[in-house]
Amino acid sequence: MDRAGIFGGPKRCHFSQVQRACSELGIEIIFANSPQGKGRIERTFDTFQDRLVPELRLNGIKEMNSANRYLKDIFIPSYWNKNIVVVPNNNISEFMPIAGHIQLDDIFIIKEYRKIRNDHTFSYGNKFYLIESPLRSSIAKQKIEVRTNHTGEFHAYFAGRKLSISEVVEPTKLSMTDLEIRKKIDAIKLAEKLQNVTEAAKISGVSRQTIYKNRKLLKEKGPQSLKRTFRKNHYHKNRAEKNIENLVIQFSLENPHLGQAQVSLQLNKIHQTAISPSGVRNIWMRAKLQTMAIRIQNKEQIN
Repeated sequence: MDRAGIFGGPKRCHFSQVQRACSELGIEIIFANSPQGKGRIERTFDTFQDRLVPELRLNGIKEMNSANRYLKDIFIPSYWNKNIVVVPNNNISEFMPIAGHIQLDDIFIIKEYRKIRNDHTFSYGNKFYLIESPLRSSIAKQKIEVRTNHTGEFHAYFAGRKLSISEVVEPTKLSMTDLEIRKKIDAIKLAEKLQNVTEAAKISGVSRQTIYKNRKLLKEKGPQSLKRTFRKNHYHKNRAEKNIENLVIQFSLENPHLGQAQVSLQLNKIHQTAISPSGVRNIWMRAKLQTMAIRIQNKEQIN
């Protein structure tokens, strides 16, 4: 056959299920290494596509049983054997019977391998599974064989032995907000248990005032009231006031050649704004006026 990936060609060597099944049955895959050999198989494919398919259609064959009868009784004896088959010099068959201990159902399936973790779990199909079968010794770091049949059902094997497994459902991780609420509730419960808010504050690391406040919120509005709330413009508490920002932008457009240090110095001298050079730079960044060329361009557009 040709070197297609399904047969274990260069791109799928040692990854092909067909190659693996043939190896387990003792069948050698012979690749067509010459152009002549590849041409023969391609001409065979052309025969099936260009002759067999039209013949089935002309004979009105539309289902599998009729197609098989046509192949066996008409196509193979009258055309294939006469025109395609080459009579060998030696008629002794090289085929060998299957050994009695071989189970074909254990070979004609998809086999994949997974590494076993230290806790005797493995992943397959984006899920985790636990090995429940009793084992005499640990098989951590070993490879487990996962066999999947045509129905999609799979089983795990180790050293030829079928193992009992179960899916592991991982608990959902709590968000940072949930953890924060739980910490506050735990501090409140600890204070109730000890009947001493001061001692609970020392143990939990939460201040007495916070425990009192959270206990009142919990009683009046429920657990969600313990969620941290951010005041408006919390992340911009050091940001300059809007009128100062407008003043900086206007002055910078009127004097686009001045740097941030000079703008800060002039504004502090003329308008007593008390804005630092870094503050000027931050305003420029937000207004997208960080370079002299941009400020000159914006000044020209305004004019």
